Amino acid sequence: MNIPVLTSIMLAPVVGLLVILCLPEKEKMVIKITAACTTFVSLVLSIYAYLSYDKSAGGLQFVEKIPWVEEFGINYYVGVDGMSLPMVLLTSIVIFTGVFASWDLSNRVKEFFIFLLLLVTGVFGVFIAQDLFFFYFFFEIAVIPMYILIGVWGSTRKEYAAMKLTLYLLIGSALALVGLIAIYLYGQSELGYRTFNIIELARVNYDLGFQKFVAFLILFGFGVLVPIWPLHLWSPDGHVAAPTAVSMLHAGVLMKLGAYGLIKLGINFLPEGIIYWAPLIAVLCIVNVVYGALVAMQQKDLKFVVGYSSVSHMGYVLLGIASLNLFSLNGAVAQMFAHGIMTALFFALVGNIYNKAHTREIALFGGLAHQMPRVAAGFLIAGLASLGLPGLNNFVAEFLIFIGSFIKEQMILGGLISWRAIAVLAIFGIVITSIYVLRVVQKVFFGPRNPKWDHIKDAQGVEMVPIVVLCSVLILFGVWPSLLIDVIDVGVQPLIEKVQAAAQIGGIF
Repeated sequence: MNIPVLTSIMLAPVVGLLVILCLPEKEKMVIKITAACTTFVSLVLSIYAYLSYDKSAGGLQFVEKIPWVEEFGINYYVGVDGMSLPMVLLTSIVIFTGVFASWDLSNRVKEFFIFLLLLVTGVFGVFIAQDLFFFYFFFEIAVIPMYILIGVWGSTRKEYAAMKLTLYLLIGSALALVGLIAIYLYGQSELGYRTFNIIELARVNYDLGFQKFVAFLILFGFGVLVPIWPLHLWSPDGHVAAPTAVSMLHAGVLMKLGAYGLIKLGINFLPEGIIYWAPLIAVLCIVNVVYGALVAMQQKDLKFVVGYSSVSHMGYVLLGIASLNLFSLNGAVAQMFAHGIMTALFFALVGNIYNKAHTREIALFGGLAHQMPRVAAGFLIAGLASLGLPGLNNFVAEFLIFIGSFIKEQMILGGLISWRAIAVLAIFGIVITSIYVLRVVQKVFFGPRNPKWDHIKDAQGVEMVPIVVLCSVLILFGVWPSLLIDVIDVGVQPLIEKVQAAAQIGGIF
């Protein structure tokens, strides 16, 4: 296929956006079909890139490089490795299914899909960018449309949630920007020329004091988006207020930008700095896991349950990053992919229920599996994935993280400290997760049937697209985990070698 694959993946939504701009507002069905077709193009090309990636060669592939502002070392430079490629595939799956989850939208359809496609263009750009300037540029494009999408099309204190989300993310972006500028200037002084090239900047030997300071900025700058406790407060409100497709993208993809930034830039540029702050990350991520699960268990709104569940599950990603070994980093990236699919499925199903029942209050439901057996089946699959059932994608990811954290040892204050207690606490989070997931499934879909909801129709037609696609992905990568892990391993290996060299390994990792 002699085309610029990655640019085509990223620009397909832009083409859809431009076509929709030219369409009259009344052509709602044409607008939706346009969005579906252009995101399908991205999906097909992402699958092609994923299957065509040469794992034996590894490194960056599908590379495209065009000089832009050479005086400052800025180039349009894109490519994917074993870590970024699964994220591109994840994004294409979530946006494609998100379009169908918004099929019943009737309010300002044209503007909604314009901003939705703009948002996903930014996400694609972050995952393929190999130039620091474009990385941050696309990062901002991915974040800013969230304010409008939630503020206009959201529900449940939407203005408050949109503003809260925007303020938190802009503060995080500002912290990250300071760190990235510092890396650029340090790289210029060491290399003798200006460049935003991520590969070239990663070769610079940054001073230990510089690494500690900038790693702290990167950690909390991108950590806001993960979200890392205690900077997580924007996330559940944003989940609840956002319309269905935006919730899917928010939890399924946008939260992964923060973790991706920590790995791609934090570990790649500042391995000694990340090693230094790893114990702090581990402690905070355990709070994420346990606190998020305990709060989710107390929620009465379905979306709040999934929102706090996402905070908890992203804690496992942070634990994988903090453990800094091959098992844990493979698990962290795999968990990013698995959680993205699982939580997108959750929000698609909750949105389907809300659109028909006009409530998300758990106590008002009961026996809903009678009226909505397809939705109930999809919710059960997502729930079982959430609690780590073998045979579903999340199990493999979490297992690798637990193994990696259990064998982790680190020199702290002159002593070799084992992380086994942290690993045990993380595993305990799975127990809490099983409690609230099974509670929600029992209260909403089983138990005494509530005749109040007899009029509700099950998912049908285009509503089945998100359920079928997302469930299939969870099962496919669950029963065939090497399809995902083998690709990720190729991308993670160079980072582990860099960490080991930085730490001057002596049996610590």
